[in-house]
Amino acid sequence: MTTFKRAKGFWLSISLSLIFFAVIQVLIGGGSLNPFYQNTLMFIGINIILAASLHLIIGVTGQFSIGHAGFLAVGAYASAIMTMKLEMPFVVALIVGGLVAALAGLIIGIPSLRLKGDYLAIATLGFGEIVRIILLNIDYVGGASGMQVSHFTTWPWVFAAVLVTIIVIRNFTSSTHGRACISIREDETAADSMGINTTYYKVVAFAIGAFFAGIAGGLYAHNFYIIQPSNFGFLKSFDILILVVLGGLGSLSGAVLAAILLTVVTTFLQDYPETRMIIYSLVLIVMMIYRPQGLMGTKEITSMFKRKGGSSHENKNTAA
Repeated sequence: MTTFKRAKGFWLSISLSLIFFAVIQVLIGGGSLNPFYQNTLMFIGINIILAASLHLIIGVTGQFSIGHAGFLAVGAYASAIMTMKLEMPFVVALIVGGLVAALAGLIIGIPSLRLKGDYLAIATLGFGEIVRIILLNIDYVGGASGMQVSHFTTWPWVFAAVLVTIIVIRNFTSSTHGRACISIREDETAADSMGINTTYYKVVAFAIGAFFAGIAGGLYAHNFYIIQPSNFGFLKSFDILILVVLGGLGSLSGAVLAAILLTVVTTFLQDYPETRMIIYSLVLIVMMIYRPQGLMGTKEITSMFKRKGGSSHENKNTAA
């Protein structure tokens, strides 16, 4: 019965998502959405992918990473090389960008994920800066001047990438592998004593998160006509981190809601940079004072629609 309810809820969510996609596509095709609103939709989708991918690393596995912009940069430049230098199809470029970012995640993850807390944060921050400096000094991709990229990112591509990202990360979290990652977040020592290969699962979560960050990088690169290493500094990593913290550590729904909220606020206040940063900072301060657990805490939005008399087993499944 529980399996049937889950399947029903899954297909209902997919159906509503496809209806939303169709409505937006009709509005775009009919000219009701001007380029500004279309670009805002692209940003929202890209930020949702970034927030969801970092949620898997920090919110689910509990690994404090602040080098996510490095994976975004790797995916952006790898996909741009595939389309602009090697003239490969856009879908191939996106996949390659994701795979190269996942490989980078493995390279940095295997040695550094034995670290914990602040030490891991410093290591990932160093990785992000290393990537940026390397890109600054490679003439093949334009160096500091940046690399010209054709515009291939469209609403269908962004929607498909967001849908796949959320489905994969949600299903991974609900699987036995995801439960192992959650146990690492709750108490790594206890998880290790119970026979869970903590290093393996941390590296897996890191690689999956890096893969989807690379996909977001490919979409990001091809949404503009030029990409530069300065777009992927450590402040970009903090922007992505804020999405996860504001939404609630351990809540995929919260990460998605925070990505939508902050992207809309940032976009519509971009003409007032001073005011935007003041409002942005005040929102974060108020949130951390009055609701430090974030918008959703560790709950998912689906838990709001469950009956109060539901079993405790079902309530536990909505966490993280």
